[in-house]
Amino acid sequence: MDIQTGDILTMKKAHPCGSKEWEVLRVGADFKLRCLGCGHEVMGSRSKFEKNIKQVKR
Repeated sequence: MDIQTGDILTMKKAHPCGSKEWEVLRVGADFKLRCLGCGHEVMGSRSKFEKNIKQVKR
């Protein structure tokens, strides 16, 4: 997948705060994402997050 810093990802499952949208802060072997609902930041492997992506907004 072609994901770049600054993209907004819509995920299949919602964050506990209720938001499904995340902003990409860092791209590489892993992603760093910020929840657009509550501002929580998460870092995890690229393969784990790519499975859960529903839509990418530039």
